[in-house]
Amino acid sequence: MKKIIIDVDTGIDDAMAISYAVHCPALSVCGITTTFGNISAEEATRNTLQVLELIGASAIPVHMGASKPLVRNLTAKARLFHGENGLGNVILPPPITKMQPQNAVQFLISTIKENPHEITLVTVGSMTNLALAIMAAPEIVSLVERVVVMGGAVTVPGNRTPVAEANICADPEAASYVFQSGIPLTLVGLDVTMQTLLTREHLQQWRARDTKVSHFFADMCEVYMDAYAQVGNVRGCGLHDPLAVGVVIDPTFVSTVPMHVEVDTSGGASDARTIGDRRANPAKAPNIDVCLEVDHARFVSHFLQYVME
Repeated sequence: MKKIIIDVDTGIDDAMAISYAVHCPALSVCGITTTFGNISAEEATRNTLQVLELIGASAIPVHMGASKPLVRNLTAKARLFHGENGLGNVILPPPITKMQPQNAVQFLISTIKENPHEITLVTVGSMTNLALAIMAAPEIVSLVERVVVMGGAVTVPGNRTPVAEANICADPEAASYVFQSGIPLTLVGLDVTMQTLLTREHLQQWRARDTKVSHFFADMCEVYMDAYAQVGNVRGCGLHDPLAVGVVIDPTFVSTVPMHVEVDTSGGASDARTIGDRRANPAKAPNIDVCLEVDHARFVSHFLQYVME
């Protein structure tokens, strides 16, 4: 069983990733840290607590983290895709459980140090919490098992701008700092996540299960799919964050290529672009394993098996 921490900005696909990780017997979720991105850090914390209570996993500790980027101003929430509340405007009861007093950065550092070479961190929002943790305790770079990042678009167009993906856009400087830190990284970007589609037929299957959880996910994802349709993707919605969890469960879901990847932080037209270089260059050795192919049918089947009980 692999020990993981999930770093989230809990919108719709984050909620699916949390449920997938909680229900998969291959994983042990040690805790969840929250940040800004799809919504504010405060809203992400509330949503995380609500989702955990809904799926019967309220014992998992939730630690709130960064509320703004390292150096930039906070950008607008992703209302089109995730709704005003981050969960497709589906209303859940206010959470009974409370977030932990220890902040996300302190939790990351202490948990990684207490479990050397055992913790895999899955980041599916901005990378600010991890950047701050490395700044405060550089030794965790060699103590973490691996970091699996949902972010970037190395060989395909972006989704926030023509060249940049949303999670990298949320805090480009944090992503750049993490990429250059030497921490072991796997990048699960739009190169593969847009091939892993959840369809409206899947939502019909969820509704047929007729449980509180299945209706919640179906209603939430219908809003997500409607947003995708508005930007031209009528087949379904990408399973972005769940695929990052899936790569931890079974790395053979994807094929990776080692590259030197940098983040453009110039502020210009290519700002927040993830630039991958696979040329043999001693000055720019590979720093990230970039996912370029995915066995989408096998992954989606596995996700559907474990996303809810």
